[in-house]
Amino acid sequence: MKRMQKVKNGKSVLGLLLLAFFMFSLWVVPSEAAPQYRWKLGIPWSRPAVDENLKLFCQLVEEYSGGKIEVRYYPDGQLGTHDETFHGVRRGDITMGLFSPYVNLVPGGMINWMPWSTENWDAAEILYEHDKGIIWKATEAAYNEVGMHQVLNIMYGSYGVGSKVRPIRTPKDFDGLRFRVSASLASVRVFENIIKNANVNMTLETIPWADLYNALSRGVVDTIWSMWPSLIDERHGEVLSYYSNLNWTWDCNNLVINKKIWDELPEDLKEAVRKAARVAEEKQFEKQKSIESEYVEKVRSLPGMTLVELTAEEREVFRQMSGVPAIWDELAKPWLEKAFPGENMQEKMLAEIERVHKEVEAAKKK
Repeated sequence: MKRMQKVKNGKSVLGLLLLAFFMFSLWVVPSEAAPQYRWKLGIPWSRPAVDENLKLFCQLVEEYSGGKIEVRYYPDGQLGTHDETFHGVRRGDITMGLFSPYVNLVPGGMINWMPWSTENWDAAEILYEHDKGIIWKATEAAYNEVGMHQVLNIMYGSYGVGSKVRPIRTPKDFDGLRFRVSASLASVRVFENIIKNANVNMTLETIPWADLYNALSRGVVDTIWSMWPSLIDERHGEVLSYYSNLNWTWDCNNLVINKKIWDELPEDLKEAVRKAARVAEEKQFEKQKSIESEYVEKVRSLPGMTLVELTAEEREVFRQMSGVPAIWDELAKPWLEKAFPGENMQEKMLAEIERVHKEVEAAKKK
């Protein structure tokens, strides 16, 4: 009887020891669901129109990777200015960021938004198609040069011109104005050529995009380029009196990742990121396309704001004075020949842009 009791007691002690060992193991051994990669995604501006979708992207990366990748979202310039965030991603201190590929940062970045190339959402859907569109492919090569990989694109639509002084309906209306713009070199060239060809006296300088509102509100600037979402979300419309829908270029920001981090990622996790990117990109594209008319109405209802709706013929005058062929030859061709040797990439791009333009215009007439 005593022997049986000892056995029972021994089993109880052993059971307790095993239970204690099991609990200790749970405490000291990390959970399999713990992230293997902890990433930071920085957005250098205020972008309420895209916050929801970029948060969705972060969630989908975690979901599709089975919890192996955690992406923390830092909007509104929490990780620094545009250029500070860009350099942070290039170094790898920040994993991903949403950027405008200004040529002082991305030498081939002008390819992302060459003037008079993409006039509407239907053309953009083809030219910027994920992994396939001609502009996507060229922009990916540009980011690769500076140690980054393109993950997805966020589009906001076409650019117009806002003024505090007078409506802009002809190139002559720029005379005497102080025009401040962001550092998109190809678009800067457009207005330099318009100044020269229209023989107008307008000062043109570049400043950081985030400074445009303050420059307008302080009265040191008369005129800027902007777009429908920025007129509301970044309050440009509050400090402008006129806005002309010139539509000379298309706004597309690129969400990119440090290329070394990307290249070292296992293929299954790369596919998880790609899948999340495709879902988020498609949702954002459809959202921006559908709400553009809402932004237009919001701008129209701003106190003291007058919308100047240009005709196709009026836009053509600006286009002819923009000197577009020379801009391609000066800015795009040297870089394209270096990045795509022997491929005649400029000719391919211009041919594809023209093909898409005709296809879109033909579809409108059906």
